[in-house]
Amino acid sequence: MIEEHILNEELLKILSAYKAEVYHEWLSILNYWSKNTIDTAFGGFYGSVDNNNVPREAAAKGIVMNSRILWTFSASSIRIGNKEFTDIADRAFNYIMQHFIDHEQGGVYWSVDHRGNILDDRKQIYGLAFCIYGMSEYYKMSENPAALELCKILFTCIEQYSYDIKYGGYFEAFTREWKMIDDLRLSEKDANEKKTMNTHLHIIEAYANLYSVWPDTGLRQKISSLLDIFEKHFINKDSFHLNLFLDEQWNLRSSLISYGHDIEAAWLLLQCAEIIQDDEYIKIYRKHAVEIANSAAEGLDSDGGLWYEYEPLDEVMIREKHSWPQAEAMIGFLNVFQITGNKKYLLQSLKSWEFIKDQLVDKKNGEWFWGVDENNLVMNNKDKAGFWKCPYHSCRACMEIQYRVTAII
Repeated sequence: MIEEHILNEELLKILSAYKAEVYHEWLSILNYWSKNTIDTAFGGFYGSVDNNNVPREAAAKGIVMNSRILWTFSASSIRIGNKEFTDIADRAFNYIMQHFIDHEQGGVYWSVDHRGNILDDRKQIYGLAFCIYGMSEYYKMSENPAALELCKILFTCIEQYSYDIKYGGYFEAFTREWKMIDDLRLSEKDANEKKTMNTHLHIIEAYANLYSVWPDTGLRQKISSLLDIFEKHFINKDSFHLNLFLDEQWNLRSSLISYGHDIEAAWLLLQCAEIIQDDEYIKIYRKHAVEIANSAAEGLDSDGGLWYEYEPLDEVMIREKHSWPQAEAMIGFLNVFQITGNKKYLLQSLKSWEFIKDQLVDKKNGEWFWGVDENNLVMNNKDKAGFWKCPYHSCRACMEIQYRVTAII
Protein backbone atom coordinates (compact mmCIF):
# COMPACT_ATOMS: atom_id res chain seq x y z
CA MET A 1 0.00 0.00 0.00
CA ILE A 2 1.20 3.51 -0.80
CA GLU A 3 2.23 6.19 1.64
CA GLU A 4 1.49 9.91 1.44
CA HIS A 5 5.13 10.79 0.69
CA ILE A 6 5.36 8.79 -2.57
CA LEU A 7 7.19 10.39 -5.48
CA ASN A 8 5.60 11.22 -8.81
CA GLU A 9 7.26 8.32 -10.66
CA GLU A 10 5.95 5.84 -8.11
CA LEU A 11 2.57 7.52 -8.24
CA LEU A 12 2.29 6.95 -11.98
CA LYS A 13 3.02 3.24 -11.52
CA ILE A 14 0.42 2.96 -8.77
CA LEU A 15 -2.22 4.77 -10.82
CA SER A 16 -1.49 2.66 -13.91
CA ALA A 17 -1.91 -0.52 -11.88
CA TYR A 18 -5.15 0.81 -10.35
CA LYS A 19 -6.51 1.52 -13.83
CA ALA A 20 -5.60 -1.94 -15.11
CA GLU A 21 -7.10 -3.74 -12.13
CA VAL A 22 -10.45 -1.97 -12.25
CA TYR A 23 -10.70 -2.55 -16.00
CA HIS A 24 -10.28 -6.27 -15.42
CA GLU A 25 -12.88 -6.19 -12.64
CA TRP A 26 -15.30 -4.22 -14.80
CA LEU A 27 -15.17 -6.91 -17.49
CA SER A 28 -15.51 -9.62 -14.86
CA ILE A 29 -18.72 -8.10 -13.45
CA LEU A 30 -20.20 -7.62 -16.91
CA ASN A 31 -19.42 -11.22 -17.81
CA TYR A 32 -21.03 -12.40 -14.58
CA TRP A 33 -24.28 -10.65 -15.40
CA SER A 34 -24.14 -11.87 -19.00
CA LYS A 35 -23.82 -15.49 -17.90
CA ASN A 36 -25.88 -15.70 -14.71
CA THR A 37 -28.85 -13.35 -14.88
CA ILE A 38 -30.51 -13.84 -18.28
CA ASP A 39 -34.05 -15.22 -17.87
CA THR A 40 -34.51 -17.36 -20.98
CA ALA A 41 -37.90 -18.68 -19.83
CA PHE A 42 -39.81 -15.44 -19.19
CA GLY A 43 -37.65 -12.73 -20.71
CA GLY A 44 -35.43 -10.01 -19.34
CA PHE A 45 -33.39 -10.90 -16.27
CA TYR A 46 -33.96 -12.98 -13.16
CA GLY A 47 -35.30 -10.95 -10.26
CA SER A 48 -32.83 -12.57 -7.86
CA VAL A 49 -29.68 -14.70 -7.93
CA ASP A 50 -28.10 -16.04 -4.73
CA ASN A 51 -24.44 -16.28 -3.73
CA ASN A 52 -24.16 -19.71 -5.34
CA ASN A 53 -25.38 -18.23 -8.65
CA VAL A 54 -28.71 -20.04 -8.35
CA PRO A 55 -31.59 -17.92 -9.69
CA ARG A 56 -34.80 -17.50 -7.75
CA GLU A 57 -36.93 -17.89 -10.84
CA ALA A 58 -40.16 -16.64 -9.25
CA ALA A 59 -38.63 -13.45 -7.80
CA ALA A 60 -40.18 -10.07 -8.62
CA LYS A 61 -38.48 -7.87 -11.22
CA GLY A 62 -38.02 -4.20 -10.37
CA ILE A 63 -37.74 -1.11 -12.54
CA VAL A 64 -34.63 0.00 -10.62
CA MET A 65 -32.73 -3.23 -11.28
CA ASN A 66 -33.68 -3.30 -14.96
CA SER A 67 -32.87 0.38 -15.46
CA ARG A 68 -29.50 -0.05 -13.79
CA ILE A 69 -28.72 -3.02 -16.02
CA LEU A 70 -29.74 -0.87 -19.00
CA TRP A 71 -27.44 1.96 -17.90
CA THR A 72 -24.50 -0.33 -17.10
CA PHE A 73 -24.49 -2.28 -20.34
CA SER A 74 -25.22 0.79 -22.47
CA ALA A 75 -22.36 2.71 -20.85
CA SER A 76 -20.07 -0.31 -21.12
CA SER A 77 -20.94 -0.88 -24.77
CA ILE A 78 -20.10 2.75 -25.54
CA ARG A 79 -16.75 2.54 -23.77
CA ILE A 80 -15.70 -1.01 -24.71
CA GLY A 81 -17.57 -1.68 -27.94
CA ASN A 82 -18.49 -5.29 -27.16
CA LYS A 83 -21.40 -6.65 -29.24
CA GLU A 84 -22.54 -8.94 -26.41
CA PHE A 85 -22.87 -5.94 -24.07
CA THR A 86 -24.87 -4.09 -26.72
CA ASP A 87 -27.21 -7.06 -27.03
CA ILE A 88 -27.79 -7.14 -23.27
CA ALA A 89 -28.52 -3.40 -23.26
CA ASP A 90 -31.04 -4.05 -26.06
CA ARG A 91 -32.58 -6.83 -23.98
CA ALA A 92 -33.00 -4.52 -20.97
CA PHE A 93 -34.47 -1.78 -23.16
CA ASN A 94 -36.99 -4.11 -24.76
CA TYR A 95 -38.05 -5.65 -21.45
CA ILE A 96 -38.70 -2.25 -19.87
CA MET A 97 -40.63 -1.07 -22.91
CA GLN A 98 -42.77 -4.22 -22.97
CA HIS A 99 -43.50 -4.67 -19.27
CA PHE A 100 -42.89 -1.54 -17.17
CA ILE A 101 -44.47 1.33 -19.12
CA ASP A 102 -47.89 2.48 -17.96
CA HIS A 103 -49.46 3.52 -21.25
CA GLU A 104 -52.73 4.53 -19.59
CA GLN A 105 -51.63 6.66 -16.63
CA GLY A 106 -48.06 7.51 -17.57
CA GLY A 107 -44.82 6.66 -15.81
CA VAL A 108 -43.40 3.23 -15.01
CA TYR A 109 -44.49 0.51 -12.60
CA TRP A 110 -42.36 -0.24 -9.56
CA SER A 111 -42.29 -3.99 -10.16
CA VAL A 112 -43.65 -6.87 -12.19
CA ASP A 113 -43.78 -10.57 -11.38
CA HIS A 114 -41.40 -13.09 -12.90
CA ARG A 115 -43.71 -13.49 -15.90
CA GLY A 116 -43.80 -9.75 -16.57
CA ASN A 117 -47.27 -9.05 -15.18
CA ILE A 118 -47.87 -5.91 -13.07
CA LEU A 119 -47.04 -6.59 -9.42
CA ASP A 120 -46.69 -3.16 -7.77
CA ASP A 121 -48.17 -0.35 -9.87
CA ARG A 122 -47.13 2.52 -7.59
CA LYS A 123 -45.29 5.46 -9.14
CA GLN A 124 -42.09 5.75 -7.11
CA ILE A 125 -40.22 8.82 -8.38
CA TYR A 126 -36.91 7.12 -7.63
CA GLY A 127 -37.93 4.46 -10.16
CA LEU A 128 -38.85 7.00 -12.83
CA ALA A 129 -35.51 8.74 -12.29
CA PHE A 130 -33.54 5.54 -12.78
CA CYS A 131 -35.50 4.75 -15.91
CA ILE A 132 -34.49 8.16 -17.31
CA TYR A 133 -30.90 7.46 -16.30
CA GLY A 134 -30.84 4.12 -18.10
CA MET A 135 -32.80 5.24 -21.16
CA SER A 136 -30.68 8.35 -21.71
CA GLU A 137 -27.52 6.23 -21.65
CA TYR A 138 -29.13 3.73 -24.00
CA TYR A 139 -29.92 6.60 -26.37
CA LYS A 140 -26.23 7.57 -26.34
CA MET A 141 -25.39 4.03 -27.37
CA SER A 142 -28.17 3.27 -29.85
CA GLU A 143 -29.61 6.62 -31.00
CA ASN A 144 -32.98 4.89 -30.74
CA PRO A 145 -35.51 7.78 -30.70
CA ALA A 146 -37.96 5.76 -28.58
CA ALA A 147 -35.51 5.85 -25.67
CA LEU A 148 -35.16 9.63 -25.79
CA GLU A 149 -38.89 10.08 -26.21
CA LEU A 150 -39.55 7.98 -23.11
CA CYS A 151 -37.03 10.11 -21.17
CA LYS A 152 -38.93 13.24 -22.12
CA ILE A 153 -42.25 11.69 -21.15
CA LEU A 154 -40.93 10.59 -17.75
CA PHE A 155 -39.33 14.01 -17.18
CA THR A 156 -42.75 15.58 -17.84
CA CYS A 157 -44.43 13.13 -15.43
CA ILE A 158 -41.99 13.97 -12.64
CA GLU A 159 -42.41 17.70 -13.14
CA GLN A 160 -46.18 17.53 -13.51
CA TYR A 161 -46.99 15.25 -10.60
CA SER A 162 -44.02 15.18 -8.21
CA TYR A 163 -42.68 18.74 -8.17
CA ASP A 164 -43.81 20.75 -5.13
CA ILE A 165 -44.90 24.12 -6.56
CA LYS A 166 -45.22 25.61 -3.06
CA TYR A 167 -41.97 24.66 -1.31
CA GLY A 168 -39.89 23.24 -4.13
CA GLY A 169 -38.37 19.81 -4.43
CA TYR A 170 -40.06 16.53 -5.25
CA PHE A 171 -42.51 14.27 -3.46
CA GLU A 172 -41.58 10.62 -3.14
CA ALA A 173 -44.39 8.40 -4.41
CA PHE A 174 -47.91 8.16 -5.77
CA THR A 175 -50.57 5.63 -6.68
CA ARG A 176 -50.80 4.41 -10.25
CA GLU A 177 -53.25 7.25 -10.90
CA TRP A 178 -50.84 9.86 -9.41
CA LYS A 179 -52.74 10.34 -6.17
CA MET A 180 -50.91 10.91 -2.89
CA ILE A 181 -50.03 7.67 -1.12
CA ASP A 182 -49.66 6.92 2.58
CA ASP A 183 -46.54 4.78 2.45
CA LEU A 184 -43.88 6.78 0.61
CA ARG A 185 -40.87 4.64 1.47
CA LEU A 186 -38.46 3.02 -0.94
CA SER A 187 -37.87 0.23 1.58
CA GLU A 188 -38.92 -0.74 5.08
CA LYS A 189 -35.80 0.74 6.66
CA ASP A 190 -36.54 4.27 5.38
CA ALA A 191 -38.42 6.99 7.22
CA ASN A 192 -41.88 7.64 5.78
CA GLU A 193 -41.29 11.27 4.80
CA LYS A 194 -42.37 13.29 1.78
CA LYS A 195 -38.91 14.40 0.66
CA THR A 196 -35.70 12.41 0.78
CA MET A 197 -32.13 13.13 -0.16
CA ASN A 198 -31.81 9.77 -1.92
CA THR A 199 -34.60 10.39 -4.40
CA HIS A 200 -33.44 13.95 -5.10
CA LEU A 201 -29.88 12.72 -5.67
CA HIS A 202 -31.03 10.27 -8.30
CA ILE A 203 -33.37 12.76 -9.95
CA ILE A 204 -30.47 15.16 -10.49
CA GLU A 205 -28.24 12.28 -11.62
CA ALA A 206 -30.88 11.26 -14.18
CA TYR A 207 -31.59 14.82 -15.32
CA ALA A 208 -27.88 15.54 -15.82
CA ASN A 209 -27.41 12.38 -17.90
CA LEU A 210 -30.48 13.32 -19.94
CA TYR A 211 -29.11 16.83 -20.44
CA SER A 212 -25.98 15.35 -22.00
CA VAL A 213 -28.14 14.07 -24.90
CA TRP A 214 -30.97 16.62 -24.75
CA PRO A 215 -29.58 20.07 -23.78
CA ASP A 216 -32.98 21.59 -23.13
CA THR A 217 -33.11 24.98 -21.40
CA GLY A 218 -35.93 23.95 -19.07
CA LEU A 219 -34.11 20.78 -18.08
CA ARG A 220 -30.98 22.80 -17.33
CA GLN A 221 -32.99 25.08 -15.06
CA LYS A 222 -34.31 22.08 -13.15
CA ILE A 223 -30.77 20.76 -12.63
CA SER A 224 -29.70 24.18 -11.35
CA SER A 225 -32.70 24.23 -9.03
CA LEU A 226 -31.76 20.81 -7.64
CA LEU A 227 -28.19 21.95 -7.02
CA ASP A 228 -29.66 24.86 -5.10
CA ILE A 229 -31.93 22.53 -3.11
CA PHE A 230 -28.96 20.39 -2.08
CA GLU A 231 -27.06 23.52 -1.06
CA LYS A 232 -29.96 24.84 1.03
CA HIS A 233 -31.62 21.74 2.45
CA PHE A 234 -29.68 18.50 2.10
CA ILE A 235 -26.10 19.48 2.93
CA ASN A 236 -25.88 19.95 6.67
CA LYS A 237 -23.67 22.99 7.14
CA ASP A 238 -22.77 21.99 10.72
CA SER A 239 -21.59 18.46 10.02
CA PHE A 240 -21.31 18.28 6.22
CA HIS A 241 -23.18 15.02 6.29
CA LEU A 242 -26.34 14.84 4.23
CA ASN A 243 -29.79 15.37 5.69
CA LEU A 244 -31.66 12.25 4.60
CA PHE A 245 -35.34 12.68 5.45
CA LEU A 246 -37.34 15.92 5.48
CA ASP A 247 -40.98 16.91 5.53
CA GLU A 248 -42.88 18.95 2.96
CA GLN A 249 -41.58 22.27 4.34
CA TRP A 250 -37.95 21.07 4.53
CA ASN A 251 -37.94 20.44 8.27
CA LEU A 252 -35.38 17.78 9.15
CA ARG A 253 -37.06 14.57 10.31
CA SER A 254 -34.07 12.30 10.94
CA SER A 255 -30.53 12.56 12.26
CA LEU A 256 -29.40 9.33 10.57
CA ILE A 257 -26.05 9.46 8.74
CA SER A 258 -25.45 7.36 5.63
CA TYR A 259 -21.74 7.31 4.86
CA GLY A 260 -22.27 5.78 1.42
CA HIS A 261 -24.68 8.49 0.36
CA ASP A 262 -22.30 11.13 1.71
CA ILE A 263 -19.39 9.99 -0.43
CA GLU A 264 -21.59 9.35 -3.48
CA ALA A 265 -23.07 12.85 -3.34
CA ALA A 266 -19.61 14.36 -2.78
CA TRP A 267 -18.55 13.58 -6.37
CA LEU A 268 -21.89 13.18 -8.14
CA LEU A 269 -23.23 16.67 -7.42
CA LEU A 270 -20.03 18.21 -8.74
CA GLN A 271 -20.31 16.12 -11.88
CA CYS A 272 -23.88 17.39 -12.40
CA ALA A 273 -22.67 21.00 -12.11
CA GLU A 274 -19.92 20.22 -14.63
CA ILE A 275 -22.38 18.68 -17.10
CA ILE A 276 -24.43 21.89 -17.24
CA GLN A 277 -21.19 23.93 -17.23
CA ASP A 278 -22.31 26.25 -14.44
CA ASP A 279 -19.12 27.90 -13.18
CA GLU A 280 -20.66 29.16 -9.93
CA TYR A 281 -22.06 25.77 -8.95
CA ILE A 282 -18.81 24.07 -9.99
CA LYS A 283 -16.96 26.33 -7.57
CA ILE A 284 -19.47 25.64 -4.78
CA TYR A 285 -19.50 21.88 -5.29
CA ARG A 286 -15.74 21.53 -5.61
CA LYS A 287 -15.61 22.96 -2.09
CA HIS A 288 -18.47 20.75 -0.89
CA ALA A 289 -16.85 17.66 -2.43
CA VAL A 290 -13.93 18.05 -0.03
CA GLU A 291 -16.10 18.92 2.97
CA ILE A 292 -18.54 16.06 2.48
CA ALA A 293 -15.77 13.53 1.76
CA ASN A 294 -14.03 14.52 4.99
CA SER A 295 -17.28 13.91 6.88
CA ALA A 296 -17.86 10.59 5.12
CA ALA A 297 -14.37 9.56 6.23
CA GLU A 298 -15.67 9.51 9.82
CA GLY A 299 -17.26 6.18 8.83
CA LEU A 300 -14.02 4.53 7.76
CA ASP A 301 -12.73 1.49 9.60
CA SER A 302 -9.02 0.75 9.99
CA ASP A 303 -9.18 -1.83 7.19
CA GLY A 304 -10.31 0.80 4.67
CA GLY A 305 -13.93 -0.30 4.62
CA LEU A 306 -16.77 2.17 5.09
CA TRP A 307 -19.40 1.41 7.72
CA TYR A 308 -23.02 1.58 6.59
CA GLU A 309 -24.91 4.05 8.81
CA TYR A 310 -24.70 5.87 12.13
CA GLU A 311 -27.48 7.15 14.36
CA PRO A 312 -25.93 9.94 16.47
CA LEU A 313 -28.90 10.34 18.82
CA ASP A 314 -28.47 6.78 20.08
CA GLU A 315 -24.75 6.57 19.26
CA VAL A 316 -25.41 3.39 17.27
CA MET A 317 -23.23 2.38 14.32
CA ILE A 318 -24.65 -0.10 11.81
CA ARG A 319 -21.54 -2.25 11.67
CA GLU A 320 -21.99 -3.62 8.20
CA LYS A 321 -19.93 -2.85 5.11
CA HIS A 322 -22.17 -3.04 2.09
CA SER A 323 -20.61 -3.22 -1.34
CA TRP A 324 -22.08 -0.09 -2.91
CA PRO A 325 -20.64 2.44 -0.41
CA GLN A 326 -17.17 0.98 -0.99
CA ALA A 327 -17.59 1.50 -4.75
CA GLU A 328 -18.68 5.09 -4.20
CA ALA A 329 -15.72 5.63 -1.87
CA MET A 330 -13.35 4.66 -4.67
CA ILE A 331 -14.72 7.50 -6.79
CA GLY A 332 -15.41 10.05 -4.07
CA PHE A 333 -11.93 10.04 -2.54
CA LEU A 334 -10.17 9.95 -5.92
CA ASN A 335 -12.28 12.96 -6.92
CA VAL A 336 -11.02 14.89 -3.89
CA PHE A 337 -7.45 13.91 -4.75
CA GLN A 338 -8.03 15.44 -8.20
CA ILE A 339 -9.34 18.64 -6.58
CA THR A 340 -6.73 19.05 -3.84
CA GLY A 341 -3.69 17.05 -4.94
CA ASN A 342 -3.53 15.67 -1.40
CA LYS A 343 -2.28 12.10 -1.65
CA LYS A 344 -4.12 10.96 1.47
CA TYR A 345 -7.31 10.93 -0.59
CA LEU A 346 -5.73 8.80 -3.30
CA LEU A 347 -4.53 6.50 -0.53
CA GLN A 348 -8.09 6.13 0.73
CA SER A 349 -9.46 5.45 -2.75
CA LEU A 350 -6.91 2.68 -3.10
CA LYS A 351 -7.71 1.36 0.38
CA SER A 352 -11.37 1.15 -0.62
CA TRP A 353 -10.39 -0.87 -3.66
CA GLU A 354 -8.14 -3.13 -1.57
CA PHE A 355 -11.02 -3.75 0.84
CA ILE A 356 -13.30 -4.67 -2.05
CA LYS A 357 -10.73 -7.11 -3.46
CA ASP A 358 -9.99 -8.65 -0.07
CA GLN A 359 -13.49 -8.90 1.40
CA LEU A 360 -16.21 -8.43 -1.22
CA VAL A 361 -15.11 -9.95 -4.53
CA ASP A 362 -16.42 -13.50 -4.72
CA LYS A 363 -13.33 -15.26 -6.02
CA LYS A 364 -15.19 -18.54 -6.47
CA ASN A 365 -18.52 -17.58 -8.05
CA GLY A 366 -17.85 -14.09 -9.39
CA GLU A 367 -19.27 -10.60 -8.77
CA TRP A 368 -19.29 -8.92 -5.34
CA PHE A 369 -21.08 -10.05 -2.22
CA TRP A 370 -23.78 -7.74 -0.91
CA GLY A 371 -21.58 -6.99 2.08
CA VAL A 372 -19.88 -8.23 5.21
CA ASP A 373 -20.61 -7.84 8.91
CA GLU A 374 -18.32 -6.35 11.55
CA ASN A 375 -16.30 -9.58 11.61
CA ASN A 376 -15.94 -9.53 7.81
CA LEU A 377 -18.27 -12.49 7.45
CA VAL A 378 -20.30 -12.50 4.25
CA MET A 379 -23.98 -11.51 4.54
CA ASN A 380 -25.28 -14.71 2.96
CA ASN A 381 -28.94 -13.81 3.39
CA LYS A 382 -28.61 -11.14 0.70
CA ASP A 383 -28.72 -11.33 -3.10
CA LYS A 384 -25.71 -11.51 -5.37
CA ALA A 385 -28.03 -9.99 -7.96
CA GLY A 386 -31.50 -8.72 -7.19
CA PHE A 387 -34.06 -6.00 -6.71
CA TRP A 388 -31.40 -3.65 -5.26
CA LYS A 389 -28.12 -5.44 -6.02
CA CYS A 390 -27.13 -4.47 -9.53
CA PRO A 391 -23.92 -3.84 -11.54
CA TYR A 392 -24.48 -0.07 -11.46
CA HIS A 393 -22.38 1.05 -8.46
CA SER A 394 -19.55 -1.39 -9.08
CA CYS A 395 -19.21 -0.94 -12.84
CA ARG A 396 -19.66 2.81 -12.57
CA ALA A 397 -16.82 2.92 -10.05
CA CYS A 398 -14.60 1.02 -12.47
CA MET A 399 -15.55 3.36 -15.32
CA GLU A 400 -14.98 6.49 -13.25
CA ILE A 401 -11.60 5.27 -12.00
CA GLN A 402 -10.61 4.49 -15.60
CA TYR A 403 -11.64 7.95 -16.78
CA ARG A 404 -10.16 9.87 -13.86
CA VAL A 405 -6.84 8.03 -13.76
CA THR A 406 -6.45 8.56 -17.49
CA ALA A 407 -6.99 12.29 -16.93
CA ILE A 408 -4.40 12.32 -14.12
CA ILE A 409 -1.60 10.43 -15.87
